[in-house]
Amino acid sequence: MYKLMIPKKFFVTSGKAINAISELNAFDEALLNARIGDQNLVPVSSILPVSIEKIDHVEIPMGAITHCILSQMKGVGEKTISAGLSYTFNEEGGGYVAEVHGYTNKEDAKDLLDRRIEEMARRRDKKVKEIFYVVEELHIPLNHYGACVAAIIFI
Repeated sequence: MYKLMIPKKFFVTSGKAINAISELNAFDEALLNARIGDQNLVPVSSILPVSIEKIDHVEIPMGAITHCILSQMKGVGEKTISAGLSYTFNEEGGGYVAEVHGYTNKEDAKDLLDRRIEEMARRRDKKVKEIFYVVEELHIPLNHYGACVAAIIFI
């Protein structure tokens, strides 16, 4: 018999970083700032299982295979970047997650997230409850690299 992997809990985290060496180093530092830099992240699509519980951040052992919904944006000098996600639950207890990333500010990213998550619910003919957000914005200085991340981490 096949055993389904259905997460029971999740937490939300985010981080950002500027680095003078490379985008990769900025991304690594942003993951460290989000306290998920020592995990092997496996991105999954954007559905929250029925009855999943949101919890506070928990420490995950180094090297753990960690399923997540990840939004990320990297850039270089004199640019504003953002990465974020929103999530909500439907009347049955399951939920949806929308991601956004780009050369945009926090307010515009949030507007995009609203439209995306509302469309996800509409296509499924579901009514959703309150929408929650996490968005990181960063202005990258000249001659530097930057990265923003926002993630839902499944436990």
